[in-house]
Amino acid sequence: MQYYEPLENGKIKCLLCRYHCILKEGQVGICGINMNENGSLKNLVYGHPSSINIDPVEKKPLFHFLPGSDILSFGTVGCNFKCPFCQNWQIAHTDNVNTSVYVSPEQMVGLALQYNTKSIAYTYNEPSVFYPYARDVGILAKEKGLKNVFVTNGFESVYEIEDMKNWVDACNVDLKSFKPEYYKKVLKGNLEDVLDTIKRLYDAGIWQEITTLIVPGDNDSDEELTQIAEFIAGVSTDIPWHISRFHPDYKVTDKEPTPMTTMAKAYEIGKKAGLKYVYLGNVALPVITYCPKCGEELIVRSIYRVEKNILNINEYGKASCPKCGEKIKGVWK
Repeated sequence: MQYYEPLENGKIKCLLCRYHCILKEGQVGICGINMNENGSLKNLVYGHPSSINIDPVEKKPLFHFLPGSDILSFGTVGCNFKCPFCQNWQIAHTDNVNTSVYVSPEQMVGLALQYNTKSIAYTYNEPSVFYPYARDVGILAKEKGLKNVFVTNGFESVYEIEDMKNWVDACNVDLKSFKPEYYKKVLKGNLEDVLDTIKRLYDAGIWQEITTLIVPGDNDSDEELTQIAEFIAGVSTDIPWHISRFHPDYKVTDKEPTPMTTMAKAYEIGKKAGLKYVYLGNVALPVITYCPKCGEELIVRSIYRVEKNILNINEYGKASCPKCGEKIKGVWK
């Protein structure tokens, strides 16, 4: 993939996200970590992760992707959104790169293999802004039989999405609101672009799950939750919807955690919209995948760990309910 487009007078257009920042010599984009250096795009965080952890894949959250497996997760600094409730603001909302830490793509894949993970997650901050680093890791990971996961705000450029077909296996996309003005004024993003990304990822055949953080007073009305659920269902009723409970963080400390009554309401709205798989996140309750046809408990999770999994998975990696034979979409092997 070409990460930038040369323009006149030494300027370049960054192609990593939908902003398409026009950068003159020495200038960085909105993300704070991609710079025009001598007429080329330099990714300032390349090889400089801010966080590396081994997580259960359920923590991403991905519930229909290699359940019960571990995933090597890493991120850098920088982001192209400015969400005031960001839970990783210490790294996402800074451009302070720790250049004393260097982990090559080969070393990162080596860590994943050393800890016997099945996949690598590009997460914690927005992976589209460190795409050159992520892609080099991911291509090597695929060669070693590992899968790749993006945890993203959905602001990838169309060029990135086209390239992601070659190496990204799954995404969890944040759909934070259904109000264009909220995206623009509060998050500093664009709703239509995020909706377009969700459609493009689905069309590309990349497994996708969607998360909505329910922020009291911001996006918790019946109308907005219905719009979100109906949009997802319009793309595919097989897309899992994760409804995540807000807790005070970063610049939003004046709101209480999302009431459980609101969480339950959102769940019912999702089911009414026709979504087969709706999950509550950040709640101290078991999270269950039910067969959408017969209601059988197929997968039971507690605190990000799988306690029960009775899916039938055939030699081709297709899953079905052992009771009624209903096909259950996902990536299972």
